[in-house]
Amino acid sequence: MLFALLCLLALAGGAAPAAAAANARPCASPDSASAYPFCDASLSILARARALVSLLTLDEKIAQLSNTAGGVPRLGVPPYQWWSESLHGLADNGPGVNFSSGPVRAATAFPQVILSTAAFNRSLWRAVAGAVATEALGMHSAGQAGLTYWAPNINIFRDPRWGRGQETSGEDPAVAAAYSLEYVKGFQGEFGEEGRIRLSACCKHYTAYDMEKWEGFSRYTFNAKVTAQDLEDTYQPPFKTCIQEARASCLMCAYNQVNGVPMCARKDLLQKTRDEWGFKGYITSDCDAVAIIHENQTYTTSDEDSIAIVLRAGMDLNCGSFLVRHTKSAIEKGKIQEQDIDRALFNLFSVQLRLGIFDKPKDTELGPNNVCTAEHRELAAEAVRQGAVLLKNDNAFLPLKRSEVRHVAVVGPSANDAYAMGGDYTGVPCNPTTFLKGIQAYVAQTTFAAGCKDVSCNSTNLFGEAIEAAKAADIVVVVAGLNLTEEREDFDRVSLLLPGKQMNLIHTVASVTKKPLVLVLLGGGPVDVSFAKHDPRIASILWLGYPGEVGGQVLPEILFGKYNPGGKLAMTWYPESFTAIPMTDMNMRADSSRGYPGRTYRFYTGDVVYGFGYGLSYSRYSYSILSAPKKISVPHSSVPDIISRKPAYISRDGLDFVKIEDVASCEALVFSVHIAVSNHGDMDGSHAVLLFARSKSSVPGFPIKQLVGFERVHTAAGSATNVELTIDPCKHMSAANPEGQRVLLLGAHVLTVGDEEFKLLIET
Repeated sequence: MLFALLCLLALAGGAAPAAAAANARPCASPDSASAYPFCDASLSILARARALVSLLTLDEKIAQLSNTAGGVPRLGVPPYQWWSESLHGLADNGPGVNFSSGPVRAATAFPQVILSTAAFNRSLWRAVAGAVATEALGMHSAGQAGLTYWAPNINIFRDPRWGRGQETSGEDPAVAAAYSLEYVKGFQGEFGEEGRIRLSACCKHYTAYDMEKWEGFSRYTFNAKVTAQDLEDTYQPPFKTCIQEARASCLMCAYNQVNGVPMCARKDLLQKTRDEWGFKGYITSDCDAVAIIHENQTYTTSDEDSIAIVLRAGMDLNCGSFLVRHTKSAIEKGKIQEQDIDRALFNLFSVQLRLGIFDKPKDTELGPNNVCTAEHRELAAEAVRQGAVLLKNDNAFLPLKRSEVRHVAVVGPSANDAYAMGGDYTGVPCNPTTFLKGIQAYVAQTTFAAGCKDVSCNSTNLFGEAIEAAKAADIVVVVAGLNLTEEREDFDRVSLLLPGKQMNLIHTVASVTKKPLVLVLLGGGPVDVSFAKHDPRIASILWLGYPGEVGGQVLPEILFGKYNPGGKLAMTWYPESFTAIPMTDMNMRADSSRGYPGRTYRFYTGDVVYGFGYGLSYSRYSYSILSAPKKISVPHSSVPDIISRKPAYISRDGLDFVKIEDVASCEALVFSVHIAVSNHGDMDGSHAVLLFARSKSSVPGFPIKQLVGFERVHTAAGSATNVELTIDPCKHMSAANPEGQRVLLLGAHVLTVGDEEFKLLIET
């Protein structure tokens, strides 16, 4: 209820600011510099931003602190809507994107991020972000979208029940960091000496945010208790890369507290982004993360105190109307000074000037014809193809031979529901194709039976029609899994099992089919399908996440062998027993003393249904490490005694280690691994090659293994392809010690790719 109310406040004034910004540009005319000093192109962007701030009255300044920023008519400054969404395509969750009026009524719905991530293809990620950016600029030119977008979501998919895990790039911080780099670079398109950008991307939700609502705990009041060790090597790396390397122009602070302090008030963590990571952008709150500091978290004693603590911590913009309503009172009561507002406005106007919002538009401006293009649809299809994960394929049941299949039965309510394919933060798709429609294009005699009224599947009333359809068909495809009724923003799952009676439906249908059935799973979160994994009546299992508008087109391409799947899971699939672990336990490391198994493949010690990086293909691949250094030496620093001769864990291992901050040159440690990838199948194939590293010594608190490199590789049938992976030991092979310092273990390490192993010694 709170979120709905706050969103209504944020939505006030909705689409008009974006349209106004697209058309009203105070610096567009040749003589504007003489009228408005902030239009003087001879000045730097920073000087122009300071000039604009200096011209505003206090009331005009306060009006800028909301996502629905007020205009300044006397200066020609138009109102502006900061909140637009672009997670996996343009979405109207925020008021900045408007499909209800104007020439653009839809935008390409790319697959949800968790599915695209499974492709493990950096160039694909960047291409998708670039296509979304093109459509954003096209809608902006029509006055239907802004230039500032609150994506990507780079939180870690820590718990399989998290309703928004689907929006992320999975559980591995290195993968999340790599995805953030490609998304931001592809979306912003930074150019010029002053960091001009075509669009603004936002790293969210900073930090340790990964729970919506679970057993009385809510994201609005949750205090995430995070160790310095976990903060350093799990929760922070994606944000560090997003800011430091990708140069994102926006950072969103989360609702939750971290170790007792609201994130939007964590001056130490907010300033770290500027002082250590070089952040040059604006920091916005989530909607409305400032109001809840007093009203719900009771962290402060008044609304004015809440405003003071966030502005002085470094936040610049409030999603919602809270700062607009209470900032003047905070000044009158002496809680803040006008200069605190000036600092925030400087950051906001700097980003707007980098975007060219006030300047004359370029001749190359895109338009509505650049939205919903055939090229973007094909790119969306390629993302689904590469991300699809084949989990089971007994006796090479797939691919099907089209000439041998005359009748297909498609079972499951999601099979004929385009909405089910979108996932969280989906806008209006251009031309969605359902699974039923897609299979009908391959097999004319295709029968559909819902089997359940909806995904919740609380009744067996429709099982009968599914049974009859299955009996009559040559091949049965059951579409099961999740949709947004089971996992979404502000809603976490309770169980990892299939919803309701879906498992019963699958068993029932499997018992009457002529041949073993094919199970297609939808949803972002892992599902415990142990029953299907071991059931011989279920020949194949294919995970398609949320495939977006082209899911129906791609599914039959995979089923009938037009495309050879090669995606890998970016998330551990846990058994149902994992739900005994409190979702509120933020610890990544296992702790046997309290029966805690840890989280993610890096630390989890329990059983899995399917592990991180798992995925089959219609081909069989093997790997051979052709070359890699057998030994690397850490360069000595001028600082004496950089190597700790006191063992990291005296009572357990006595191993030496080096602090990353004391390494003389991390660049000098970078090395290449050359791998030969052989395709032993009779189909060409593209798949993800994943290289892991582990220490030969089991060191408490250090990862069991961790991903150090990955690449998407295409290999022709019966041939081999060589691939080179570049490894940065300081970045990829290090981990945090209990004090939160990055360290690199010395001694023997093992690189693994598939079944291939290679020993590597790190010494001083």
